[in-house]
Amino acid sequence: MPAPVAADPAVPDTSFVRLLVDFSHELRAAGLTLGSGDVLTYTAAMASLDPTDLLDLYWAGRSTLVTRREQIPVYDRVFRRFFLDEHVADDEPPRPAFHARAETMSVLQVPATEPGEDEREEQQAVLGLMAADAEVLRTKAFAACSPEELAAVRRIMTRIRLTPPRRRTRRTSPGRRGSRPDLRRTVRETLRTHGEPAELFWRRRRRKLRPLVLVLDVSGSMADYSRNLLQFAYSTSRAAPKVEVFCFGTRLTRITKALQRRRPDDAMQHAAETVVDWEGGTRIGDSLETFVRAWGRRGTGRGGIVVICSDGLDRGDPAVLAAAMERLARLCHRVVWLNPHKGDAEDFRPTTLGMMVAAPHVDLLLSGHDLRSLEDFAALLPTLG
Repeated sequence: MPAPVAADPAVPDTSFVRLLVDFSHELRAAGLTLGSGDVLTYTAAMASLDPTDLLDLYWAGRSTLVTRREQIPVYDRVFRRFFLDEHVADDEPPRPAFHARAETMSVLQVPATEPGEDEREEQQAVLGLMAADAEVLRTKAFAACSPEELAAVRRIMTRIRLTPPRRRTRRTSPGRRGSRPDLRRTVRETLRTHGEPAELFWRRRRRKLRPLVLVLDVSGSMADYSRNLLQFAYSTSRAAPKVEVFCFGTRLTRITKALQRRRPDDAMQHAAETVVDWEGGTRIGDSLETFVRAWGRRGTGRGGIVVICSDGLDRGDPAVLAAAMERLARLCHRVVWLNPHKGDAEDFRPTTLGMMVAAPHVDLLLSGHDLRSLEDFAALLPTLG
């Protein structure tokens, strides 16, 4: 007499398969699109799992029967009603529940992978408050910000990207259109066709970025703005090529190399150690004269954009400042002056002696007192060419 054949452990019990099919029918009635292949995949997945473990039941069905994110809440509701016999709002008769082990039932917690309505509203409220705070910081003067707000402003400032304007050079390069014919290329192509007339090629003048020079006032009267402007200079030097940064109080100091640090705090500290007259007196004329004589002769700023960040409170000789500004205006392409005292006033008139002397040689006067004004300057800079 042949020995009885043992049941295959990989094949689930018939009654349990019927239970899984009934659960699939409930999901289909709730709006999920399920086919017979999906049900077979679900039963095959449960064949190698523990049928008395509700976690296995949940995740096997979640992985095989749910295909879109919006179906997850429907699946969770039907699973609770079918296997846990939880009563729902509509008065439907209770379905036969599958009796699992007590210890498994006690620790089951269907994971909330999708945030509920309350959580969504809370997240939207938090995001709204963050956006509102960022907008307030953009229009708040640096002098009125707390240390925490200044730290947030500096983090936002790192995202500002300056693009200096471009200028046409004397050198030319091949182009589809241009003002000069490319005779060498035209003759070469003509020889390739055995002397037959070929297409006429052109050359156009190259364009390259203009140099950008930042001259920052770090005297005592600019103490509320100097560090933020220095952070702005650091972000500028990291984002744009050919950027030179100078600081001045009673003397001019080049800090371009000092700002070439990976971490902003290290760059700020190294720059502060390089400048010996930080928060001291102010001699704008002497400092600009040093820039023109020492650095202007080397080509620094020639044909570029020079940005002076100062309040115009000069303790030096006004004649020296006037002469230095006149030579600077002839040396560079544009002179931009950022004066924090201007603020948002459209009809600002300089009242300090230094500003009144320098005003005739300034091409553009901006404020630079808050983050929004620096962003406006960054948007305006490419158009100054």
